[in-house]
Amino acid sequence: MADEGNFSDVRFLTVSEVADVMRVSKMTVYRLVHSGELPAVRFGRSYRVPESAVQQVLKNAVIDRRSDTA
Repeated sequence: MADEGNFSDVRFLTVSEVADVMRVSKMTVYRLVHSGELPAVRFGRSYRVPESAVQQVLKNAVIDRRSDTA
């Protein structure tokens, strides 16, 4: 993320926007936030996620290539 004290360059996304980008439900985004896998800032009752954090999570995503059939 940007300099810890300077948030002027950071673009924050809503939970709904993150869900759209990641193509998951809003509940999944909340689970990621609460588990600490996706950093977020809380403003009142709402969460905002830095866009760079979403990009980092997607970049580091691991595809499970195991076959379900034996």
